[in-house]
Amino acid sequence: MSSPSASAAPPADLDLMAEAVELAHLAGQATLPWFRHVDLAVDRKGDGTPVTAADREAERLIRAELASRHPDDGVLGEEEPETPGTSGRRWILDPIDGTKAFTHGVPLYSNLLAVEDEHGIAIGVINIPALGETVWAGRGRGCFCNGEPARVSTVGSIDESFISTSGFSPWSDEALLALQQTDAHLRTWGDGYGYVLVATGRVEAMIDPAAELYDLAPMPVIMAEAGGRFTSLDGEDGPGHGSGIASNGLLHDDLLALLGGADRTARPGVRPG
Repeated sequence: MSSPSASAAPPADLDLMAEAVELAHLAGQATLPWFRHVDLAVDRKGDGTPVTAADREAERLIRAELASRHPDDGVLGEEEPETPGTSGRRWILDPIDGTKAFTHGVPLYSNLLAVEDEHGIAIGVINIPALGETVWAGRGRGCFCNGEPARVSTVGSIDESFISTSGFSPWSDEALLALQQTDAHLRTWGDGYGYVLVATGRVEAMIDPAAELYDLAPMPVIMAEAGGRFTSLDGEDGPGHGSGIASNGLLHDDLLALLGGADRTARPGVRPG
């Protein structure tokens, strides 16, 4: 969808925000019985990424709820074909972001949900069910973590920053070396949880060299409302450009410049998961 200027976009509907948070929590509750379950089976999709019964159940639950509540809205998810809509509004969901972490019993996986309208992403939710932590934001309505206002950090130097990523395998050697030559603290608190850490001021930036739309859809509005910034690694606005960088805003241009001088081509066959 095209995105008019932010000043022309109305604030997000408060009831719809509350509903998006509710749906993300429902998805999270659906995954918890499978988390660390001894009988959890892990399948491989055509692209090599893992999928489990928990992924499928959580997505079907949200799709069923949306079909009942908003039958004219479109739905784009990771595990099932896109459902076109006629309302001009689309829900974008990732039932489990961080399936690899989920299958290894790591509690940092998330449920992602975003609402897109004719102005762009209006609402974004990142739910971390195993930690009981949820970050959400609505355009013009602010960003919140478990109901309290969320805000990015005020660190203004790359050398003093913590920078997170979903993993180093998608990085080119040149791009990784460019960051290693700074004094930044590199960590792999990744997937949706990395963006939670940026939005709540616990790290300064989160970088995904390779990611899908459903991995990144909530991030533009969450970062904007938390006082930060989100773009692709090429500086493009929006979540649909195949990569993402979220920051407190103060470091953003410096990080883009640093990585812009490196060959950032992701290694062949490496996909987020």
